[in-house]
Amino acid sequence: MAEIHEISEFLQKGRAKNVKALVQEAIDEGKDPKEILNDGLLAGMMVIGEKFKNNEVFVPEVLVAARALNAGLAILEPKLIEVGNEPVGKVVIGTVKGDLHDIGKNLVAMMMKGVGFEVIDVGVDVEPAAFIDKAEETGANIICMSALLTTTMPSMQAVIDELSSRGLRDKYIVMVGGAPVNQSFADQIGADYYTPDAATAAETAKAAVTK
Repeated sequence: MAEIHEISEFLQKGRAKNVKALVQEAIDEGKDPKEILNDGLLAGMMVIGEKFKNNEVFVPEVLVAARALNAGLAILEPKLIEVGNEPVGKVVIGTVKGDLHDIGKNLVAMMMKGVGFEVIDVGVDVEPAAFIDKAEETGANIICMSALLTTTMPSMQAVIDELSSRGLRDKYIVMVGGAPVNQSFADQIGADYYTPDAATAAETAKAAVTK
């Protein structure tokens, strides 16, 4: 019999094969897909997120856990759609124009998935209009931008300016992050939230959409 807590434990160890097999087993046994998601996959990712925040695990461990999460989600998603499981919200995430760094963005995307968001990743070197077009097209609540170079930080301002000029600024929660970004820069450009790490970003996003 598939034990849901084992899914969480294997996920934390980054054992994608075991996670996949256990998720399938749990589905075959008729377990509630939402329970598999919340108490298995997401619970495991939350532990990793917390450990990452406390420097108990590092980027490689997070990435292998994320791979295991994705392996489980690939099997579970069709079942979640069948039972009408609603994500907590939708996030459009990308690295801004001129910037090709993606590790930070990928970590945030994983943590967002880990707290129950549907994540639409628009990639790197993203034009300001592309963030907004994708958010409009997918019905997202949050636009999340990453920059690792000080030279590309003004692109974050460009996205916010474009939102304002389209009359959409109040429609979206705008989040920014990345090594050179800080709270005073976020305040200066009029972003809603700045967070220093991936786990905090996910918690902040969840709190923002549920309030």
